[in-house]
Amino acid sequence: MTDFLSNISQKPLYVIDASIPFSEYIPISIAASNKELTFDVSSSKEWEAYLENYFLKHKKTVAFGGYLEIRDIYSRSEHFNKLSEENQRNIHLGVDLWCDAGTDILAVLDGEIHSFKNNVNYGDYGPTIIIKHSIEGNEFYSLYGHLSLESLEDISVGKKVKQEEKIGTLGDSSVNGDYAPHLHFQLIIDIEDYKGDYPGVSSKKTLDFYKENCPNPNLLLKLSNETNINKF
Repeated sequence: MTDFLSNISQKPLYVIDASIPFSEYIPISIAASNKELTFDVSSSKEWEAYLENYFLKHKKTVAFGGYLEIRDIYSRSEHFNKLSEENQRNIHLGVDLWCDAGTDILAVLDGEIHSFKNNVNYGDYGPTIIIKHSIEGNEFYSLYGHLSLESLEDISVGKKVKQEEKIGTLGDSSVNGDYAPHLHFQLIIDIEDYKGDYPGVSSKKTLDFYKENCPNPNLLLKLSNETNINKF
């Protein structure tokens, strides 16, 4: 499946406002190992200030990254935090794209709405949309988390969507699980019985399964290095 996903497009695919060129994107790490994160990582306001300075410093608009990052930020929430290190969910399974609240969110490829839900646990996705894709006999799903409440107002299961069609907008910290505004974008092979939700963070104990079932979104996004981005 990874080869199939990688070969769908040779160019980066958009999941946020296509009027923002890829030259405005910059990698970012929010891993626990990043020594620059000297602020209170449990505070969405301090994250917003850090990101604002990051964008100003680098003269960019969108920051991206995070697949399989080990992060401290989830320890603030009982939704993720477990007593044993093995069971603590702190390994990120998607790619985050950090940008302004209200930014248009786009379907990565043609598909149909599989499900949607407002996941209201503290530190959770908030409003979330999942799209089912069927391409050349291969089925997989894309998940868009941390959206605005308005994104769930005019939507229905089974609705067809086109590649780069607007499916919603980015939410702010008051609705998105209390994070600085960003899109959590994730690929899923087997959605299991989930609707409008799917684990976006893994523990060490379950990582082997989730690495197989949630392949790197950069197989589609192709945002893994600046050289590639600035070609387009």
